Amino acid sequence: MSGKAAPAWQPPRGLADAELEGRIARLRGDLGEELVILGHHYQSDAVIGQVDLTGDSLKLSQEAARMTRARHIVFCGVRFMAETASILAGSGQSVHLPEPGAGCPMADMAAPDELRTCWRELSERWGDKLLPVTYVNSSAEVKAFCGRRGGAACTSANAKKVLAWALDQGRRVLFLPDRHLGANAALDLGLQPEELCLWRRRPGKLLGAEPRSRVILWDGYCPVHVDFTKGDIKSARSSHPGCVVMVHPECPREVVEAADASGSTEQIIAEAERLPAGSVLVVGTEINLVRRLARQCGDKTVLPLAERRSACPDMARTNLGSLLACLEGLDEGAGLVRVPAGEVEGARQALERMMLLT
Repeated sequence: MSGKAAPAWQPPRGLADAELEGRIARLRGDLGEELVILGHHYQSDAVIGQVDLTGDSLKLSQEAARMTRARHIVFCGVRFMAETASILAGSGQSVHLPEPGAGCPMADMAAPDELRTCWRELSERWGDKLLPVTYVNSSAEVKAFCGRRGGAACTSANAKKVLAWALDQGRRVLFLPDRHLGANAALDLGLQPEELCLWRRRPGKLLGAEPRSRVILWDGYCPVHVDFTKGDIKSARSSHPGCVVMVHPECPREVVEAADASGSTEQIIAEAERLPAGSVLVVGTEINLVRRLARQCGDKTVLPLAERRSACPDMARTNLGSLLACLEGLDEGAGLVRVPAGEVEGARQALERMMLLT
């Protein structure tokens, strides 16, 4: 033991949820409008019960940036979300991630050094006829890379619109990091399979390229959404005849085609609210959102497509203890997220191009 006092933001141990909630409430009351707590849809109910705003990552970042009296923005989610909030935040706002270890495997699949290797090799093949588009589920450095090269970010809700814009520039598009979202968007726009090819990041090799190739897909994926199968949908239809199946567009193409619809978290919520009473909706996305929808839409039945394979372990890292510890250590920099100044402008360009388009 070093004898040094533990940092103020060490998660407390042995406290009941009620005590944690009470201490969080007191801190929120003390800080008032100087604090805003954001919670992504995939957070647990315990955490969502303590937040001011719930939504997808970009929506939350935009709304927090408009709350100019909020000196501290606490983002209950994963790192790329907090980075996006930091990029869009005002000069007097700081962004904090209650659980600094909460990352995103998909975002980590697009390492900046691997991206630079890819871009160099694609540029040698196709010259300057390239434009990068990155899903918001990517690091600030990757967003900045795309922004500085005239590219844009996209969300799962607007991926088709952003990809259509990029293709209209008369260039080939490198879409990263999610190969499935990119493929679904491209095929929905009417591109043919032979117009898509794949960049295999390890060992750094282009697969399936031919003269007609228009979209180069990075080979990343979401470990939760990639695990849903056509068999899951077949089982759901067998168990619940007449059900509506909706999945996230991060799912593989064959799963999206077998479902009745695909959409972002916000679009899934809208569909659950739109369906008439008595409907059965089977949802292929992270389990916390599905369970919450089941409670909120009491006049219909909302079920998970594959419950035991639907949990995101990184989203589960944030809990009442880590949220309290973050709040108690705000002034000492608990969970503070810093995006290097050299990356902020390029990343903001990528985000702003998307927002202008959509």
